[in-house]
Amino acid sequence: MDIPGTISCDDELRQWPTDEAQARAVQDRLRAYVRLDEPGPQPGFAGTVVGVDVAYDDERDVVAAAAVALDARTLAVVDEATAVGRVSFPYIPGLLAFREIPTVLEALTRLTHTPDLVVCDGYGQAHPRRFGLASHLGVLTGLPTIGVAKNPFTFRYEPPGPERGAASPLLDRDAPGDDGEEVGRALRTQKGVKPVFVSVGHRVDLERACAHTLYLAAEYRLPETTRAADSLCRRALASA
Repeated sequence: MDIPGTISCDDELRQWPTDEAQARAVQDRLRAYVRLDEPGPQPGFAGTVVGVDVAYDDERDVVAAAAVALDARTLAVVDEATAVGRVSFPYIPGLLAFREIPTVLEALTRLTHTPDLVVCDGYGQAHPRRFGLASHLGVLTGLPTIGVAKNPFTFRYEPPGPERGAASPLLDRDAPGDDGEEVGRALRTQKGVKPVFVSVGHRVDLERACAHTLYLAAEYRLPETTRAADSLCRRALASA
């Protein structure tokens, strides 16, 4: 699969950072490429939505990535791929993308379907430096991306209502302004269960990101993309 990019992805991988200072400099440089002015595809579009996820074996310094493509209308799995690599960057909060992206990119390139939308188990703009995994992956591939996380990282929110579809702003209180900055939303995907935390990655707006998350989470708390990718990467790690 040929993934379009707005920058040279190969060059970025060849110059992959090895320490915190280098990684923060990369985030600062690439953040300017994030596109926040496109709505993205509508939920239920004719195409493929791809979930990506990773699993680690810390004792062996191994990471396994999975990319699972679903029909965006029916949510049936139409393609899947995995990749296994070495963890080449230390664990540093806010810089987890540098541990994951090389292997995730390898899994994506093994798909036979070009994604129309990528859903990451993580953050996009809901990141202290506004450049989480979903934004980073989106910039490197040029693909529309969103982040759907299980936890809110460092940001605050009021619990959304108990009904499916209820949402509340995920706020960075340290940002300028009386109320801070909305960096994502806490979204209730199923009645009476904990919310997920949705944020824009690249080339999708927040309204569409939340709508996609609801469409993909028709039966469970997490989107089907995340559920499928999580299961596949764990199997890949176990067999590595």
